Amino acid sequence: MAADLNPRDAASAFLTAAGRGDARVVPLAVDASFRRYYRVGDGVRSAVLMDAPPPEDTRKFARMAAWLTTRGFPAPAILADDPDAGFMLVEDFGDDRMREALDAAPAREGELYAAAVDQLLRLQQHGAAPVPPYDRAFILREADLLIEWYCGALKLTVDAAGYRAAWDRAFDAIEPMPVTTVLRDYHAENLMLLADGRLGLLDFQDALAGHPAYDLMSLLQDARRDVSPAIETAMLARYRAATGAGEGFDAAYHLFGAQRNAKILGIFTRLWRRDGKLRYGALCPRVWAYLERDLRHPALGELRRWFDDNIPADRRGNPQEIA
Repeated sequence: MAADLNPRDAASAFLTAAGRGDARVVPLAVDASFRRYYRVGDGVRSAVLMDAPPPEDTRKFARMAAWLTTRGFPAPAILADDPDAGFMLVEDFGDDRMREALDAAPAREGELYAAAVDQLLRLQQHGAAPVPPYDRAFILREADLLIEWYCGALKLTVDAAGYRAAWDRAFDAIEPMPVTTVLRDYHAENLMLLADGRLGLLDFQDALAGHPAYDLMSLLQDARRDVSPAIETAMLARYRAATGAGEGFDAAYHLFGAQRNAKILGIFTRLWRRDGKLRYGALCPRVWAYLERDLRHPALGELRRWFDDNIPADRRGNPQEIA
């Protein structure tokens, strides 16, 4: 799509003001939001342009970047920013993402996932950033996306009230834990392998304050790449050994896994139906596999029964193909 290949016209003035007016601008990435990313280089210097039109807000990125870097975590430095126009120029972390590193060298899976878990453990030692709470109302609104978009696209008649009640009762039973910073998209495509050996952080502008299981689950139930059950089990054990977390943490991990995967199925269907982003439907079978794995946890019995009663096995998969 042409809109994905070029930044908005106003980017030229922003780059000129930032001293990069003569630089070459090359498309770098498109994500599931309205943000677009471009590499800006002049042969000597390289930076990344974030084009974030409303409703995106670069201020959230700037606040979280500052919070992370002051605590020693590698977020990109901000080189220039015009929040009213929706442009930001940030440090270029290069092309060596954890995702591509694993694709090129699968034998490094244990090493890199262990490094990602250890960084998450260090992050959680700092408590919660000054961000909004990831509270019950927010969580349930996200879970509703499955009903609205996935079930809606397949014209499934489901028990929406029973769905909400099952989630409510499952979250009522979660063992309380101290609230921590939840980056919400902590996974292999948002972690960069830096020259100093650290894992650079990306896509943290929507961070909230919530349960410590969430980011671990986001890492190990990655919607964009297969994470083997063996790696998931080993890294969950690594986290529990470091924190002393017990069976209650496991229940929360799988409950948040079910919630996130239900949300993602709704979001990926919306990206196809509303936004014309066709590639997301093909990711849904993987997400269903994670969701079904989570629903097998004994603490999620009522939710598992709801899914069995409302979404038959032959309606679980790529919604574009099923519809």
